[in-house]
Amino acid sequence: QVQLAESGGGVVQTGDSLRLSCTASGRPFSSATMGWFRQTSGKEREFVAAISWSGARTVYADSVKGRFTISRDNAKNSVYLQMNSLEPEDTAVYSCAGTFRGTSTQPSDYDYWGQGTRVTVSS
Repeated sequence: QVQLAESGGGVVQTGDSLRLSCTASGRPFSSATMGWFRQTSGKEREFVAAISWSGARTVYADSVKGRFTISRDNAKNSVYLQMNSLEPEDTAVYSCAGTFRGTSTQPSDYDYWGQGTRVTVSS
């Protein structure tokens, strides 16, 4: 019943921007920490960004800090990832996730996951 659905992925060139969206259904996620993770073929899922329920606290992976911005709109039960200055190394399937157990960068701490949206950055 509880679902997260991502959108906004696509194929872009180096230096371009994309805005990913994730909308939850089935229950409110206003009180949850929301995160974005990505996974490339042959590699483990890696943390990208997280945001607390109020939006007051954000955490970013070093590889995306200064280029990506996570935000949320609790009235819409949604979370977003603005990605600027994209690089080929950003190519991956991006998934949003939620947890009611507190802010975390570990995938194992997240209970709810979307199916992912693919981002391809060509050089």
